[in-house]
Amino acid sequence: MNKKKQENTSKFLFGKKNYILMLIGVAFIALGFILMAGGGSDDPAVFNTEIYNFRRIRLAPTLVLVGLGIEIYAIMAKSSK
Repeated sequence: MNKKKQENTSKFLFGKKNYILMLIGVAFIALGFILMAGGGSDDPAVFNTEIYNFRRIRLAPTLVLVGLGIEIYAIMAKSSK
């Protein structure tokens, strides 16, 4: 019975904590890209100053970098097996 239990737990590369951290990292990255999108002008002759607001210059790239950091940590962290 112990051998069967051991075989079932070795199917996954990472532990549950690692997979949860990976999902959180993907959510941060997706949110950052969503915040970067939209808000432009369809007319090329009109300059839109909204491209330089706080959300696109500071917040969105920070979220993407934090998400990448979480992803790297989730991959490098030792699983709890």
